[in-house]
Amino acid sequence: MSTSNPRIGIIGTGAIGGFYGLMLARAGFDVHFLLRSEFEAVSRHGVRVESALHGTLQMPVQAYADVADMPRCDWLLVGAKTTSNIDLAPVINQAAARGCKVVLLQNGLGVEQQLRPLLDDHLHLLGGLCFICVNREAPGVIQHQALGAVNLGYDSGPALDAAGRQHITEAGAQLFRTAGIEAQAMNNLEQARWQKLVWNVPYNGLSVLLRASTTPLMADTHSRDLIQALMAEVVEGARSCGHELPEGYAEHLFAVTEKMPDYWPSMYHDFTHQRPLELAAIYAEPLAQARRAGCSLPRIEMLYQALTFIDLHNRQ
Repeated sequence: MSTSNPRIGIIGTGAIGGFYGLMLARAGFDVHFLLRSEFEAVSRHGVRVESALHGTLQMPVQAYADVADMPRCDWLLVGAKTTSNIDLAPVINQAAARGCKVVLLQNGLGVEQQLRPLLDDHLHLLGGLCFICVNREAPGVIQHQALGAVNLGYDSGPALDAAGRQHITEAGAQLFRTAGIEAQAMNNLEQARWQKLVWNVPYNGLSVLLRASTTPLMADTHSRDLIQALMAEVVEGARSCGHELPEGYAEHLFAVTEKMPDYWPSMYHDFTHQRPLELAAIYAEPLAQARRAGCSLPRIEMLYQALTFIDLHNRQ
């Protein structure tokens, strides 16, 4: 396999995997999509992205229903929900070529630590934080409303020195840049994950709790105040764990959200389809890490407790 055109596998061809996979395939990369329920639709019609930034993008793709039929890949992008990570480990091991770089395009904390013991030692494990407004509308059909940047960081694997880890992370970022996607190699993956939580904690949870998308959440004085208070708690939790977020970062995300088109976060879509909510990675793990550092986050704790109740009864 050529390093100039590495073989890329997409594990979880939903909104995230479908969008980035299609963008990479469109740029000329050798991309292979592993699907379950959507295999028939995607194998017949390909993947279609309706993008506010790029227009309508549609092309046939190399699709597989069984990982045994899929060629071994140099890079694997995992776009599946964190709730399925343990079940995905054998699939990742089978789809990976030796020395494969596995990128978890997932939200929350602790996702790499959950998967690492289940993965082969020769695999490099990275995290990817996607700043994007994107949702799956139908099998193989994705709506892209805004943004799209990806921050990448190295977690663990055979690259033991800092220069080797940075080289791999930068190579991953370059894949996305070649596909026309803004991407940045991050030196500190844990801090990058805390930074993404500044947005995910308030907007994902409140969309479910208040049944509201971003525009009405930003239009109401009370919900605006609550969003800012939750953001401030995430920043404090990160600080207690040794991660000093950039000055004014929460304010920046708040201002960006005000300018975004109206958006229903991914947790709301999971709720409406009665899928498990990603509460462990987005709420429970950050709360546990902050608690171990002696930091209390009462508003986030209350939101987590309410969402746990909603999730349990929704899936019953």
